[in-house]
Amino acid sequence: MTNSSFTTLSGTYLNIQIPDLDGADAEQAANLYAEANNAIASGGLTQIGFHIAPDVQWGSLSLAAIKKIATEAERHDIALDYSNIPTGAARLLALAKSAVPQDTSPAPKQRFAFVTTVGEKTIEGLSELRAFFTFTGTVGSALGRLLRRKAYFEKSDLKTFVQAAGPDAIVIVGVVNLLLGVILAFMGAVQLQLFGAEIFVANLVALGHTREIAPMMTAIVLAGRTGAAYAAQLGTMQVNEEIDALTTFGISPIEFLVLPRMIALALMTPLLVLYGDAIGMFGGYVIGTTMLDLGTLEYISQTQNAITISDVLLGVFKGTVFGMLVAITGCRYGMESGRSASAVGDAATRAVVSGILAIIVTTAIFAVLTNWIGI
Repeated sequence: MTNSSFTTLSGTYLNIQIPDLDGADAEQAANLYAEANNAIASGGLTQIGFHIAPDVQWGSLSLAAIKKIATEAERHDIALDYSNIPTGAARLLALAKSAVPQDTSPAPKQRFAFVTTVGEKTIEGLSELRAFFTFTGTVGSALGRLLRRKAYFEKSDLKTFVQAAGPDAIVIVGVVNLLLGVILAFMGAVQLQLFGAEIFVANLVALGHTREIAPMMTAIVLAGRTGAAYAAQLGTMQVNEEIDALTTFGISPIEFLVLPRMIALALMTPLLVLYGDAIGMFGGYVIGTTMLDLGTLEYISQTQNAITISDVLLGVFKGTVFGMLVAITGCRYGMESGRSASAVGDAATRAVVSGILAIIVTTAIFAVLTNWIGI
């Protein structure tokens, strides 16, 4: 029999006496492990037993020492005996042993990481596009039922959404379009003055604003303002299980929640576009009459000659389409939101980003189509 500070060797059985260890006994714990490790390394052991006396105050450091010695013993196929330790300590050791170890090995290096990433993003984008068209089709079906007077939503809700999407947005839409009209006129003036063609600033502002800038920028403002609000509202309703309650009562959430919001934006966006046209051309007028010394009647006459009713109607039609896109995007992410505050914030963010992207892509499609048709 061989004895040391903490271990007692009897034949092939090693008994380890666990001392009273606390947070300040790290060195004593290290000595305990060193003795046990030397005994294990010497060979000839078949079993190791741990012993904690009843008067010993065991703690996390004691269990860590036992766990470390046990791990080394298992590597040498040595049996372990926990019969002489308190029941609570034995349960904690068993719980620690049952925990799944964290894999710290480095991830295998992919040979075609770039190709894989591109493929994953492509599949993700196609899935997102499919989900968008699926939701749009569902909304279109609900709109068809509304035209047949089979859909239901509160008329008072529609009035509220019209107020929020239209009159309440006049100030921000006006400021944005006014500044864009000023910027466009100023940029045009700098270049046109080189050729003595300052008068054509009126053409640039009038055509650019009515056909492209006013519809697109008005819709982008609404995407950041109204589309995000729709996503947050519906996402909060999802968290509060209000949408589930509507479904339980047999009320279609698409008809009751999405349709009035989409109709409100589809009605208000074209009017805001017309308002943006007027404010933007006024901004160009200010630059033309102050910076370029153009006369008021001269500038107005040139503006009237530059645009036709088809240019204005094209912008109004774009505004209607953009308004519906903003509403569908905002409502879709709100309806698909998770049930947490973080998920509602993510839904609002995705609604704004996706709404702006949809507006820009649709603007590009309109540009190609109008050029092909000759409008």
